[in-house]
Amino acid sequence: MSANTIPLEEVAKNPLLIAQDLPPFESIAPEHVQPGITQLLTELEQALTELEANLEPTWSGLVAPLTRIEEQLRWSWGVVGHLMGVKNSSELREAYQAVQPLVVKFANRMGQSQPIYNAFKQLRSSHIWSSLESAQQRIVESAIRDAELSGVGLTGEAREEFNRIQEELAELSTRFSNNVLDATQSFSLTLTDKRDVEGLPPSLLSLAAQTARTARDSEATTESGPWRITLDIPSYRPFMQHSRRRELREKLYRAYITRASSGEFDNTPLIGRILELRQQKAELLGFKTYADLSIARKMADSVDAVETLMEELRQASYTAATKEVEDLKAFAKAKAAPEADNLMHWDIAFWSERQREEKFDLKDEELRPYFPLPQVLAGLFKLANRLFGVNITAADGQAPIWHEDVRYFQIADSSHQPLAYFYLDPYSRPAEKRGGAWMDECVNRAKIPQKDGAAVRLPVAYLICNQSPPVEGKPSLMTFPEVETLFHEFGHGLQHMLTRVDYPGAAGINNIEWDAVELPSQFMENWCYHRHTLLEMARHYETGEPLPDADYQKLLAARTYMTGSAILRQVNFGWLDIELHHRYQPGGPETIWDVRDRLAQQTTVLPPLPEDSFLCAFGHIFAGGYAAGYYSYFWAEVLSADAYSAFEEAGLEDECALTETGRRFYDTVLALGGSRHPMEVFKAFRGREPSTAALLKHRGLVPAG
Repeated sequence: MSANTIPLEEVAKNPLLIAQDLPPFESIAPEHVQPGITQLLTELEQALTELEANLEPTWSGLVAPLTRIEEQLRWSWGVVGHLMGVKNSSELREAYQAVQPLVVKFANRMGQSQPIYNAFKQLRSSHIWSSLESAQQRIVESAIRDAELSGVGLTGEAREEFNRIQEELAELSTRFSNNVLDATQSFSLTLTDKRDVEGLPPSLLSLAAQTARTARDSEATTESGPWRITLDIPSYRPFMQHSRRRELREKLYRAYITRASSGEFDNTPLIGRILELRQQKAELLGFKTYADLSIARKMADSVDAVETLMEELRQASYTAATKEVEDLKAFAKAKAAPEADNLMHWDIAFWSERQREEKFDLKDEELRPYFPLPQVLAGLFKLANRLFGVNITAADGQAPIWHEDVRYFQIADSSHQPLAYFYLDPYSRPAEKRGGAWMDECVNRAKIPQKDGAAVRLPVAYLICNQSPPVEGKPSLMTFPEVETLFHEFGHGLQHMLTRVDYPGAAGINNIEWDAVELPSQFMENWCYHRHTLLEMARHYETGEPLPDADYQKLLAARTYMTGSAILRQVNFGWLDIELHHRYQPGGPETIWDVRDRLAQQTTVLPPLPEDSFLCAFGHIFAGGYAAGYYSYFWAEVLSADAYSAFEEAGLEDECALTETGRRFYDTVLALGGSRHPMEVFKAFRGREPSTAALLKHRGLVPAG
């Protein structure tokens, strides 16, 4: 049914059009998307036209009304996008894809408005410019830059071509993401012989049996099976680490690296088209390559600067990674493993785990009982209170939710005045939820005009993880990497929620250069290894006993295990991303797989298999915001490691020093959002520009001084 055939009174009741802070998730269905978004765009088109006709180059006459239009679109379309990530269905996809071109078309119209662009430039050169706050000035300057990068200077056929490219890229990105989700779901390995599950930990057997029961409505049990192994990370990763059946590890590994690379879910042609369109877009805007266009919005000032950092990290990690693989081969040989002289990709995780267990007397599965989700949350919230003086309490039942597992929390200041709220959707749901973990905005902080002044609209965040779900009556018992992931996403959430900027365009993570946005998230990961934080948080879910100090010391010792390989892997991803967007020529003599193999010669120890098609599932750069920006994880880690070193210098066991340093971090990195350039913000916190020394020290590539 089209929007035109739905009665107006029904459209008016559409939950995507009801102005409110929290989305009424229980009322939103796929059939609301097309009529709701279509009606919204009609209203916003009219509002934009009226604004253009009555422009004043002032904050109240230009930025405020334009922000209202942007916020309306962000809220309604953001709800739909959120549901695509956490409650995906064929009906929702169909509705999303029907209106996505209209949304892109309106975004182009808004971004290319010559009257608005000219008004922004007039505001910047006017006498009132100096009276604006730094946040306001940054918003105006970013609006001018973004308009120029959105094609405001294009006319005629060039503008039409640019807009066509934008619409096609949006559609390709959605298809890419859906293909990865579908391809991941389409494969499973059902095991019935107990010999095939030898070595697998009880937690994985329980999950595999539960998955089998759900998928086949069978009577599967943890003890007797059948057990269903999938490509979903909570299933795939522990299987690769613990399965003693090498041929099954190989089968699963090959399935994982070839996801979405053939058949109906093949992303290969999409990658070629995406790269081709991005290059065309860059050239239309006057850039030599898409990487140059991407970096125009980032903290790094050039591709050369990015590659200088990548080369520094490559050199620091390559020798270490090579030695790690050789040591692994020697270890496997000492265990009389037939594959010792020819370790393959599907052997690395298995033998790494065996070596790690023996070297550090540390088994991840034995740590799980100490990390039940409720206890981890309690420890995380105590840390936030200790560092930033905020109180976090459950607010379940006070907000509509999209799934019964979703939690809702309030963040308040020391006098218990609310500051923000957040949703937490913690568990893997491979049938409807995309993999990975992320933070997103539900509601932005803003100052809303009232009859008697103005009220501050408090921010709300989405925190999404894909960790092991509760199994057989037990709480979600987390692996330590899952704990780190939760801390990471919470760091993003803190920057969104603890902002003090009242203008949505620079509040929280908005208007922060992309290669600096990982700073607070990676910063928070460090606290997983902080003695007081970890030992207070890690308590056995049955006995309440804290994690033994000996195990804490083992975790600390194992932190930099295989660190050379881990860094080199990320360098490989980051450099491949830059190369594809900077030097690769679509349709030229090299294929994307040739580029992969060429770079692999210097950024991998084990070259990728010929059929390795991981690019076909590389959603970060083909369906996310990291195109020509995957290096951002390292760029920001330089900042985050240096920021954490400020706490180390102050004294990690000195509560007064931690509190003082934490408040300074709050007042700068978390509170200032995008109101100032990230380098200014960092220097305000640290007192100087960042150095790579802390990163290399934390990663174990240079001795701790």
